[in-house]
Amino acid sequence: MRVQMHWWVALIICIHGAAATEQPETVNFDTEGLSREAFPKGFLFGTAASAFQVEGMTHGDGRGPSIWDVFIKTPGILRIVANNGTADVTVDQYHRYKEDVDLMSKLNFDAYRFSISWTRIFPDGTGKVNWKGVEYYNNLINYLLKRGITPYVNLNHYDFPEALEKKYMGWLSYQSVKDFAYFADFCFKTYGDRVKQWTTFNEPRVVAALGYDNGFFAPGRCSKPYGNCTAGNSGTEPYIATHHLILAHAAAAQIYREEHQQKQKGRIGILLDFVWYEPLTRSKADRYAAQRAIDFHVGWFIHPLVYGEYPRTMQVIVGNRLPKFSKEEVKMVKGSFDFVGINQYTTYYIYDPHQSKPKVPGYQQDWNAGFAYAKRGVAIGPRAYSPWLYNVPWGLYKCLMYIKEKYGNPTVILSENGMDDPGNVTLAQGLHDTTRMNYYKAYLTQLKKAVDNGANVIGYFAWSLLDNFEWRLGYTSRFGIVYVDYSTLKRYPKMSAYWFKQILTRKKH
Repeated sequence: MRVQMHWWVALIICIHGAAATEQPETVNFDTEGLSREAFPKGFLFGTAASAFQVEGMTHGDGRGPSIWDVFIKTPGILRIVANNGTADVTVDQYHRYKEDVDLMSKLNFDAYRFSISWTRIFPDGTGKVNWKGVEYYNNLINYLLKRGITPYVNLNHYDFPEALEKKYMGWLSYQSVKDFAYFADFCFKTYGDRVKQWTTFNEPRVVAALGYDNGFFAPGRCSKPYGNCTAGNSGTEPYIATHHLILAHAAAAQIYREEHQQKQKGRIGILLDFVWYEPLTRSKADRYAAQRAIDFHVGWFIHPLVYGEYPRTMQVIVGNRLPKFSKEEVKMVKGSFDFVGINQYTTYYIYDPHQSKPKVPGYQQDWNAGFAYAKRGVAIGPRAYSPWLYNVPWGLYKCLMYIKEKYGNPTVILSENGMDDPGNVTLAQGLHDTTRMNYYKAYLTQLKKAVDNGANVIGYFAWSLLDNFEWRLGYTSRFGIVYVDYSTLKRYPKMSAYWFKQILTRKKH
């Protein structure tokens, strides 16, 4: 980087409002060969967010409660969210969406991947429509298009309607498949004339594992040994929830393809999280453990979508606790995507723990895999603020090549990638985010390597445009390339934002 950082940061702090995106002319980042032109023609660059994390206005304009609204305010011995943070306001994108879209445009991004809050459209999950909620997304989509930003709309990002959770226990009931498909169909009809890129779920594995195996996320269910839950069954419920999530995705995809796709000319997919699991040693036992981990993680979802069944590893280990797809369901599930999103952040070592079967079954126990974050005293990579997030760029390359080779090289978008700083960094510290810039540089270099080696990746989304509400970590974690002052909600682009602006500048011919 050829720039004196101290005056650069001071200058940005002095600049206010939209003008803060005007990069000082003397700043010139070393991009190490990364540019728009280094990727195939038409390759898309965007940022990603979710409704619950950025919108705020959780109790206004007719929005109904989701399971996360209830979960984070559940009283208990353990505080659910750091510093008792809530998403009531978060970064108030509900009122500030134009400012945020203007930022995306000025930073040269092509697309915005956002989610629709189910209960902003249907406050009770089904039935009465909240037209103010419908209007909000119409306004957001129209403004994105006005500013030349492609909307990538995700239909559900963790926030299942509380009314349906109470009515029939949410994803544990088959009724959830029908209700989600109805909600999806409404969105296709309402927004599909302008939205051409749809996804059904973001990280359904996280919903199933953290929601039903250890209770760390809403709805907070698990068996007693595995978390602080009042109810649940870690040995069965994660598999039941996943089965319904897959069927709900497939049902929505079927509706889209049969009733809307030909006219609207769009595509539909799903967003899956994928941590790369590297064997700790070259032993056969560790290699098998790493493969089990991959099968129980990303294979749990992508295997049925490509091959119509769960991975063999899972069928053998989970046995009759694993639901089965009927012949009709196999037809609906298999091939039910036009593209797949991969959310990729980090990599771990995996080893065989040589342990006996647990007395109480659980999804994570079924892996029979141990996690390690260092080998022979050397960390797998530098750790970000989040305890789960290590900077391991080569893991991204391995993930993308695995999808290419194991699952027939489907069309892929790298739908999330990023790292966080502590929430209490000052504005000056937050803006000078060289670590984040170097993280993106290293991961994009590995992404380019995968594309150059034939992986069919067509787009990349940074997580996230803005610092925002980070689930259980609340406001103690900052993932944004734009710093948000939570007391004023003022936005300040960080160094990483200007780095993206530079690499995404279109060359004039």
